[in-house]
Amino acid sequence: MAEAFELEELQEKVILVGVSEQEGDDAEDSLVELAELVRTAGAQVVGTLIQKRELIHPGTYVGTGKVAEIAELIEQTGATGIVCDDELSPAQLKNLEDQLQTKVMDRTLIILDIFADRATTSEGKIQVELAQLKYRMSRLTGLGRSMSRLGGGIGTRGPGEKKLEIDRRLIKDRIAQLNRELKEVQKHRDVARAQRTRNQIPVVAIVGYTNAGKSTLLNHLTDAGVLEEDKLFATLDPTTRLLELPGRQQVLLTDTVGFIRKLPHHLIEAFKSTLEEAKYADYIFHVVDASNPQRDKQMHIVYETLDQLGVKDKTVVTLFNKQDLRTDDEPMHDFRADHTLAISAAKNEGLEEIKELLSEILRENKIYIERVIPYADAGMIQMIRKQGELISEEYEADGIAVKAYVPMEVYGKLP
Repeated sequence: MAEAFELEELQEKVILVGVSEQEGDDAEDSLVELAELVRTAGAQVVGTLIQKRELIHPGTYVGTGKVAEIAELIEQTGATGIVCDDELSPAQLKNLEDQLQTKVMDRTLIILDIFADRATTSEGKIQVELAQLKYRMSRLTGLGRSMSRLGGGIGTRGPGEKKLEIDRRLIKDRIAQLNRELKEVQKHRDVARAQRTRNQIPVVAIVGYTNAGKSTLLNHLTDAGVLEEDKLFATLDPTTRLLELPGRQQVLLTDTVGFIRKLPHHLIEAFKSTLEEAKYADYIFHVVDASNPQRDKQMHIVYETLDQLGVKDKTVVTLFNKQDLRTDDEPMHDFRADHTLAISAAKNEGLEEIKELLSEILRENKIYIERVIPYADAGMIQMIRKQGELISEEYEADGIAVKAYVPMEVYGKLP
């Protein structure tokens, strides 16, 4: 009988390279995050190197001395490539490849690679391919070895290398086609938003740094069944679910893609229709990983991204999640939030408080009524349930006695 051999896919080994441009910046933390991104993409980190420079080198990202140091590290560790922590220009990419004779990638390429792996819906796939093609379009000139990575591995998911080897005109045609497809998808999204507006059901967008627990929160509040993993960008595609609050009032919760340091502008452009769910929502749930020592920096990045998207004048509720994993007892603050709560979505801790707080917020723009609705107008009760908060209803001889909070539009229609 022939002996069976188990074949294992060769895992890529990479060295991480970063530049610290000033004392006290977050270059080290950024490299720690890059290591997590690389692991998520399926590679192994075998070395890290940070150079302190006033400015990133325009030709080789790091100085010539560091390039020689990287070459030595590649030989010592058997690395199959390097990943730089910033987006490289075509010249930097080509020069590093020529001098190091190895695969050269940057942070943007790794993030795009993860997105390509995680996209499941047609919209997600269109958005990712569009972002990848735009990114690589600017790098077609003289890419040499990097354009023919026949060995596969990280950085090669998505549209495929054959598409990238065709000429610039065909890539432009493909980008134009994807833009047309994306516009159709955006139309459908706009129709859905318009429908929600007509239904007058409040919309809450869940935003936050990647892996802060947004999908877990949505699942535990609404039984949404969204994938939960302790990974960066575990879910890409937005999910909207109905949540019933005390008083049977309904709101829509919409999960959004997670934010991250140096989120590639190609991705922001391609995923704009998805990210803009926050722009068109009535309220924002900002989920923060309270157990992460970098939580303040992560909160800053989330607000920076929201500002980029034009999200403003929204009531923000910051949810300091993962309280069960905290190892410090420092007080937590978010001075840009209107309300804050400490929760642990995975442990179902604080979820009732979220519902109660949301009910209170929704009441702020409503009118309290005590009224008897004639039986002939009993259909108004359903409208109150849907658009307001029905506290009590009692059936009496001359009609239905209700106590409720209702929006101005409903108040004007009451008999």
